[in-house]
Amino acid sequence: MAKMTVRDVDLHGKSVLMRVDFNVPLDDQQNITDDTRIRAAMPTIQYVLEQGAKKLVLMSHLGRPEGKVVPELSLAPAAAKLGELLGRPVKQLSDCVGPEVEAAVDGMGGGDVALLENLRFHPEEEANDDGFSRQLASLGDLYVNDAFGTAHRAHASTEGVTKHLQPAVSGFLMEKEIEYLSRALENPDHPFIAVMGGVKVKDKIGAIENLLNKVDGLVIGGAMTYTFLKAMGVAVGDSIVDEAKIEKAREILALAKDKHVALLLPHDHLIADDIKNPVNTKVVKGDIPDGWVGLDIGPESTKVFVEKLKTARMIVWNGPMGMFEKEAFAAGTQAVAEALAESGATTIIGGGDSVSAVEKSGVSDRISHISTGGGASIEFLEGKTLPGLAALTDK
Repeated sequence: MAKMTVRDVDLHGKSVLMRVDFNVPLDDQQNITDDTRIRAAMPTIQYVLEQGAKKLVLMSHLGRPEGKVVPELSLAPAAAKLGELLGRPVKQLSDCVGPEVEAAVDGMGGGDVALLENLRFHPEEEANDDGFSRQLASLGDLYVNDAFGTAHRAHASTEGVTKHLQPAVSGFLMEKEIEYLSRALENPDHPFIAVMGGVKVKDKIGAIENLLNKVDGLVIGGAMTYTFLKAMGVAVGDSIVDEAKIEKAREILALAKDKHVALLLPHDHLIADDIKNPVNTKVVKGDIPDGWVGLDIGPESTKVFVEKLKTARMIVWNGPMGMFEKEAFAAGTQAVAEALAESGATTIIGGGDSVSAVEKSGVSDRISHISTGGGASIEFLEGKTLPGLAALTDK
C-alpha cells in the first residue's frame, strides 16, 4: 500500500469523516437481508473509536435513487444494524449536507457516531460536484475511505472530498482489498489460475486480457462460454452470446495460445429447453442443438476444471459457472467453490455473484479473501486506476 492508512494518522480528539459501503440488500419491509458489508467496515470503525476520535461521521450510498429522495432507500436500517453491532447508539441524520446536518455534527462529541442519509439522494454525489464535496469535507478534520466497492467511481464522497480534506487515508478493508488484488497482479504464486464466469463478456474482457500476462491457466465458464465457443465455430443453440464480442473472443483465444496459457472451456453442458421456465434438461457434449440453452458446465468439464484448480497455488475467481441461483444449474459453481476451498492455494473471490456462490456453498470461511466490490475488483484486475484509491494521500 503506497497510500496512508488510519494507522498513519493521530485520530485522538479528531472529527473523522469516513466513507463506508453500506449498500446492503433490503426486503420489502426495509429489513437488511445480508449485513456483510456493514460487518466488513467494523474493524476500521472500532479502531477509530478506540483511538479516541472526538466524533465519527459515516457516509454511504444505498441503491440507485438517481438523485431523488426515495424513502425506501433510506440508510436508517443500516444505522440501526450498526448500532446493534457496535453496542452503542448510531444517530441517523435526515440528510447528508445542509445547516441541519452541520448543526447535528457540531453537537456531537465524546466519541459519538452518526450516519449521514443516502448520498445519492443528491445528484451532486455522482456528478462529483465541487460544492457538494466541499460541504461533505466541512464535516471532518480528516477523511477515511473504507468503501472499496465504490473506489472505481470518481464521486463527491470518494474523490471530490479529498480535494478539500487532507489527510485522506484508507481504512483496513480498503487496505486488505488492495493488498490481495495487488499481489495477484504484481507478485502471484505460481501456478496462478484465473476463473472467469458470469454473463457479461464485455465486463470481463479487459481483466482477462490483463491477466493473460500473469496467469498459467485460464478457466472460462458461465454464459460467457458461449461467446467463446461460437468464436471457435461450435454450435451454441439459443445460449446467450455477445455477438459484438465474438471477434474479441477470437483474439483472446489466440493471445492465450501465444502466451502458452492453458485456456479451459467446457466441452459438455447442462442444457435446458427454456431459460426462464426450464422444463426439460439434458447433458450434451460438443454442439448445443437449436432451441436449447446452456445453463451450467457439464459433469465432465466440472471434473477437468476441478483437477486443474488442484494444481494451483493462487486462484482468482470472478463469476459463476452457470445459473447457480436455480438449484438445478448450481452443480458446476458449487464444485468450483469447493475446489477453491480445498485447494490449499491463496484464493481471491472478486466480488459480485461469486461471493453469493461461495456463501451458498458454505465455504466462505476457507477462502483467503472475498472482495466486497465486484466492479471495483474487475477494474483493478484490468489494470485500471481506481479514482477513490488514487485520491488518497501518498505515504
